[in-house]
Amino acid sequence: MAPPAGAPVTTHAAFAGVRSVPTPVNEPNKSYAPGSPERADLKARLKTMAGETIDIPLIIGGREIRTGRTEKAVMPHDHAHVLAEYHVAGPEHIQQAIDAATVARREWGAWPWEDRAAVLLKAAELLSTSWRATVNAATMLGQSKTVFQAEIDAASEMIDFWRFNAAFAEELYREQPISSPGVWNALEYRPLEGFVYAVTPFNFTAIGGNLTTAPALMGNTVVWKPASSAMLAAYYTYRVLEAAGLPPGVINFLPGDAVQISNALLDSPDLAGVHFTGSTAVFNGMWKKVGENMGRYRSYPRLVGETGGKDFIVAHPSADPAEVAVAIARGGFEYQGQKCSAASRVYIAESIWNEVRDRTIAMMREITIGDVQDFRNFMGAVIDKKAFTKISEYLDDAKKNAKILQGGVARGDKGYFIEPTLLQTEDPGYRLLCEEIFGPVVTAYVYPDRQWQETLDIIDKTSPYALTGAVFSRDRVGVRQALSALRHAAGNFYINDKPTGAVVGQQPFGGARGSGTNDKAGSKLNLVRWVSARTVKETFGPPKDYRYPFMAEE
Repeated sequence: MAPPAGAPVTTHAAFAGVRSVPTPVNEPNKSYAPGSPERADLKARLKTMAGETIDIPLIIGGREIRTGRTEKAVMPHDHAHVLAEYHVAGPEHIQQAIDAATVARREWGAWPWEDRAAVLLKAAELLSTSWRATVNAATMLGQSKTVFQAEIDAASEMIDFWRFNAAFAEELYREQPISSPGVWNALEYRPLEGFVYAVTPFNFTAIGGNLTTAPALMGNTVVWKPASSAMLAAYYTYRVLEAAGLPPGVINFLPGDAVQISNALLDSPDLAGVHFTGSTAVFNGMWKKVGENMGRYRSYPRLVGETGGKDFIVAHPSADPAEVAVAIARGGFEYQGQKCSAASRVYIAESIWNEVRDRTIAMMREITIGDVQDFRNFMGAVIDKKAFTKISEYLDDAKKNAKILQGGVARGDKGYFIEPTLLQTEDPGYRLLCEEIFGPVVTAYVYPDRQWQETLDIIDKTSPYALTGAVFSRDRVGVRQALSALRHAAGNFYINDKPTGAVVGQQPFGGARGSGTNDKAGSKLNLVRWVSARTVKETFGPPKDYRYPFMAEE
């Protein structure tokens, strides 16, 4: 339990030895094949969770708070089905969260880093075993993810974040300066001075588990605003951390109005940093507000954000049409195109277009859409009515100004279902090639083979984003040309693979331009942002005379 404000920090005997974090290995994805024990466990948990409506409180300083003002968490694929009612924070609760984070920081920041890492390693172990079905089921029902999409996100990726970040922290702490004779130099990696505000999106449960715990691992305390449309999985993520021994107040769970919470937290003199994933417009607004408030902060807040994307696939004339088609189908339509990295614009050489198009459409016609509790479905629903309406408006535009090759149908009576859609345009500046849609809509532009270099230039200049992209080519010259021309067009670049599916420790994730600060979640680079280094020089033989030898007489 954190001490009360003003109380001295409790000291403990130090561990006598230099500990090493277990070498992390990426968590294997379970298959959920018929007859497997994990399938049976998950099916049972889905049934239980679908049959209950839980009450989700605020959690501030370890204390559950029920405000009486509630909102509903529903299934996107059955939007009349309520999974939970969550309580909404008021202005007084926002200040309480700041105060709780301030109190908890005194002890948490003084803990040996190994003890903080132990909490995450324990959480990873719990999630890989007894909590796996619960967090996966919450992600499937609350965010309409298929079993595979939930498994690679809510289980495997979140486990990887917790295990790999602990190892990255050890690596960072071991980085120390050299020392000359008679001197011992050190770098102390201090937590930031204040609280970190974590703002997490609906589309990846693992992002909620990482944006909160990466700063916490480095000794910071956090106020967490989870997405309202992913509240169920966020709540269970918090409960896993709590079960792993996370002390009260280290992460404060604060559902509520995003604008109200953000305005209050960004106005606080104690703001030390923002860890954000969401829209570019929202992050830009936060950045502007922080700039306006610079005179009131104790230090310069660290702003770390992963924002929008308009991710591309470009196919060289030498590309294998079958490989390109699968990349479009998986990269564009898995999780309903609601990944920051989802392929939404493709540039295909004229000589291979017909085969790529026909193969892609054939797969699209086989794709099944529906309730994610039916494991045969490849897609579920988009997240909510707002998203459904926005994507539907893009489809209406395409019907007038482009050619819909497959799909283009939206049905919202029971669930927010959008058919996977492939359309073609002859205008490289058409809005559906430029704007982020965040749905299962892929726009194709067919270029003459001889205009390869010109097409690369178009790709680079078409979108304000620079998150992910992919080139398909069996000609190494084509690969080299794409790597060079698109050097700044994507922070995660793929050669002969779809632009989605980054793995912690293998492909650190993030982009630049309008896609964020590129601080690479799932790497040591991200952890560096949550510490403020202090250089300590200890001299064993301090001088006793102010004069230097050169001052002596000839």
